[in-house]
Amino acid sequence: MDIFERIASYRAENDRLAWSGTFKQYIELLKKDPSPAKTAHSRVYDMIKSHGVEDINGRKRYKFFEQEIFGLDRAVEKLVEEYFHSAARRLDVRKRILLLMGPVSGGKSTLVTLLKRGLEQYSRTDAGAVYAVEGCPMHEDPLHLIPLELRPEIEKELGVRIEGNLCPSCQMRLRNDYAGDIEQVKVTRVILSEEERVGIGTFSPSDPKSQDIADLTGSIDFSTITEFGSESDPRAYRFDGELNKANRGLMEFQEMLKCDEKFLWNLLSLTQEGNFKAGRFALISADEMIIAHTNETEYKSFISNKKNEALQSRMIVMPVPYNLRVSEEEKIYAKLIAQSDMNHVHIAPHALRAAAIFSILTRLKESKKQGMDLIKKLRMYDGEEVEGYKEADLKEMQTEYLDEGMSGIDPRYVINRISSALIKGDLQCMNALDVLRAIKDGLDQHPSITKEERERYLNFISIARKEYDILAKSEVQKAFVYSFEESAKTLFENYLDNIEAFCNWSKIRDPLTDEEMEPDERLMRSIEEQIGISENAKKAFREEILIRISAYSRKGKKFEYNNHDRLREAIEKKLFTDLKDIVKITTSSKTPDESQLKRINEVCARLIDGHHYCPICANELLKYVGSLLNR
Repeated sequence: MDIFERIASYRAENDRLAWSGTFKQYIELLKKDPSPAKTAHSRVYDMIKSHGVEDINGRKRYKFFEQEIFGLDRAVEKLVEEYFHSAARRLDVRKRILLLMGPVSGGKSTLVTLLKRGLEQYSRTDAGAVYAVEGCPMHEDPLHLIPLELRPEIEKELGVRIEGNLCPSCQMRLRNDYAGDIEQVKVTRVILSEEERVGIGTFSPSDPKSQDIADLTGSIDFSTITEFGSESDPRAYRFDGELNKANRGLMEFQEMLKCDEKFLWNLLSLTQEGNFKAGRFALISADEMIIAHTNETEYKSFISNKKNEALQSRMIVMPVPYNLRVSEEEKIYAKLIAQSDMNHVHIAPHALRAAAIFSILTRLKESKKQGMDLIKKLRMYDGEEVEGYKEADLKEMQTEYLDEGMSGIDPRYVINRISSALIKGDLQCMNALDVLRAIKDGLDQHPSITKEERERYLNFISIARKEYDILAKSEVQKAFVYSFEESAKTLFENYLDNIEAFCNWSKIRDPLTDEEMEPDERLMRSIEEQIGISENAKKAFREEILIRISAYSRKGKKFEYNNHDRLREAIEKKLFTDLKDIVKITTSSKTPDESQLKRINEVCARLIDGHHYCPICANELLKYVGSLLNR
């Protein structure tokens, strides 16, 4: 890539986006496309939709969030449908503050940052174009220039809605600079930018004693009082508060409930009426979405104070819990590690999964459902099938506790522990045991964990390790079976011959002696038991396989070893069981002979080439599985 060519291209794009004209020309533009006149809430909703929406099993998945937000599909769907969509349709929820409430490191700030960055990019597109009165400190909607008496017929003509009045600064300029001739008022296209303070604002609370309302609504410029003679002259006022600058877009209110309650009263009029009071002026109109976030403890304290009822009624509270899916939690850790300078350290397969299993276990609540334990629940939440339970059971569990996911270990703690282990150990490769050990060592230093919680968490680490043991053995099993693939195919063909004879009430012929024999029930059951096929279910399973073979045959295809996932798994497990003694000897031998060494090298090569291991963690895995098999 030519860096300077890319910079020049970016500059040319900015020049292309620039537009300037009169109000009359702006009206002609609206006649062709009224979308620039949309509200801030509509702009946010349209921006989210512009990235695409998928319908998965009756639930909507918004692609806008999927690169940064993991495992919060249900919370995001509720947020978009119940707030953004409703507000975009001018329903009453647009007159509410959106309050994201959830545990620390749950994704609240990330979600708001995504919206801000998304709005910036969207305002650079034709669909998201924003136009403002030129020189207005609040990036005023040009339609506010139209007198109130004329708005009904002009709204009908243009197919738009006009809400709000000119800010004091634009009112004065219309009188003084344009002599009331609104047709000639200059209009320009603006690009929303948090850095430039155009349409996106961020407010962060500080000490209540020193916090100034001017941070929100602007302030008097005392150096100009002598020049303009009055504090009510707009030229003597700085319209530079966050509410002023966030007009036409979005304002983030960080840790909102940490603010003094009297300070928040200024939001009452803005939320309900769409205007706020500043200086010695009439109410100032503002079209902006206010998004705040807080944690559960502060929210409970806030609602317990009766003085806050007026503000509380003007809030839409959206819970943002922790992710409860193991595969999505892995993505969170992978993303955070990728953002660091530790990419030279290899993270072994399943290392992050082991950490994710531990984290999710701390967030889940025990189900009252018969026979359901936390591991089964964890698997079902992650989309796996658990024998004896259906989709209806999953939906029932997801609604069993309204506060599930609002407590537990946060991703930040896990990443802190992984980071600490990476730095201290000067490791070249980190495996699952290293990660779990680091998490365990940090529990004593965690300030908010009680003794009882620590005991629970230690038990969860033990469960996560057992789950990893299953994964480790399975990984070595696959690598060994690959080395014995011909044996697997032979076993597969043998099984098919036997079930065909069983289902057709016939016999099989011995290829050596040509003798007819009954189907080998012992062989068939030894394979089927590997995947939990019961005695009562064996006939249905065998018939299903034959139907599948017949379907392939009709299409002129051969039914292969990999065409049926469950049967392939059963064959591999059976073969691995038969090979277990070989694996034990091969992996635990301190001085392997030539044939054992060759087999070890083949398995390591398979782990490296096909399963993303490095030479270090591949050898460690073989040693570890060898020790497990020898117990």
